[in-house]
Amino acid sequence: MIMSTRFIFLFCTLVLHTSFVPQNQISPEEILTKMEDQMRGQTAYMEVTMEIVRPRYSRKMDMRMWAKGEDFSLILITSPARDRGTAFLKREKEIWNFVPTVDRMIKLPPSMMAQSWMGSDFSNDDLVRESSTVNDFNHKILRTEIMGGLECWVIESIPKPTSSVVFSKVVIWVSKKDFFHIRTENFDERDQRVSTIIMSEVKEIGNRTMPTKMEMIPEDKSDQKTVLHYKTAVFDEPMEESFFSVQNLRSIR
Repeated sequence: MIMSTRFIFLFCTLVLHTSFVPQNQISPEEILTKMEDQMRGQTAYMEVTMEIVRPRYSRKMDMRMWAKGEDFSLILITSPARDRGTAFLKREKEIWNFVPTVDRMIKLPPSMMAQSWMGSDFSNDDLVRESSTVNDFNHKILRTEIMGGLECWVIESIPKPTSSVVFSKVVIWVSKKDFFHIRTENFDERDQRVSTIIMSEVKEIGNRTMPTKMEMIPEDKSDQKTVLHYKTAVFDEPMEESFFSVQNLRSIR
């Protein structure tokens, strides 16, 4: 996916009042950079609830998340009890997972980036984001249209040959007024849509205004989805790179 906090990435907002650029001159790269500035920020801390919805059941998971720029992010599961203490770390190009039940630290290989994250409809790449929306794709503006009640640019993003992106094409809707990420559609190598991300419920959180609900909906499983609700946020507080260490991944609570 692209939001690709995309997580954390998908989840961290910076400045809503961006510098003015005439809309008939703005490039897709500038649009996506402004969108990602809102989603990531220089530093961000967020508390998020994830709901995994399936035909016969649903379950919830609470998380704490920290991020510093593009290269450093950490996710800590705080509930349910069986998953409490499970943590994920991105440190530059390395992705680590700590599993407290077996007291084991695992470094994730690139081959695992497309796998499901904690049984949800998100992949490891969606939530810890090894790829960059702006730098790992070639972009073009397809059109403008109304989505979610907002006038949006519709941007097509094709992965560069050297990127580690799992999709063959991504289409992103970004609102013209506030550069909100509104929608993303992900496509496979046959140009078939495989999943859709929908952002909604724009609210004030952490002294910012941003979409606070994200839905990931797989195309071939219309009766299931994964929903993220952003509960609290703190932006632009100092964070040392040393916080994002393998040693801290094991001890953070």
